[in-house]
Amino acid sequence: MVIVVAVVWLALDQVTKYLAEQHLTQGDPIPLVGGLLQLRLIYNSGAAFSLATGATGLLTILAVSVVVYIIWSARRLGSLGWAWGLGLLLGGATGNLTDRLFRPPNFGEGHVVDFLALPNFPVFNVADMGITAAAILIGWQALRGVSPDGSRSGGDAADERRPDPADD
Repeated sequence: MVIVVAVVWLALDQVTKYLAEQHLTQGDPIPLVGGLLQLRLIYNSGAAFSLATGATGLLTILAVSVVVYIIWSARRLGSLGWAWGLGLLLGGATGNLTDRLFRPPNFGEGHVVDFLALPNFPVFNVADMGITAAAILIGWQALRGVSPDGSRSGGDAADERRPDPADD
């Protein structure tokens, strides 16, 4: 499930970035939804919210590490919520990593295509939406006491996994 969600999200991210580059002009915003949403093409060399703009190479290494860790962890998942969360995280991280690896100015130092803008909020892309949704899903699972392996802990005593009395 993790890989399926990741591949779908990566494809959606890359298609929308392609369309943004084909149909938008940098510095020329297009208002949508009564101005609530704008299409505004920018190229981001930093992390989320344009932080760490001078550390693109380090961000690339970090993204590769996240991708490898998620793929390695996915085989031990027993929770659909965690699978969706990690799939969205993997798809989003891979989407932005693809930009960093293959876009100008250099391999591993490429700028990420961002094109969605809300009022008083940094410009973002579909990969960023996946990463944000993943954080919410993973946080929700953790608050509910659901571990990646599907077991439950903490919270209400009825939610805790207990050994089956038939095993005695």
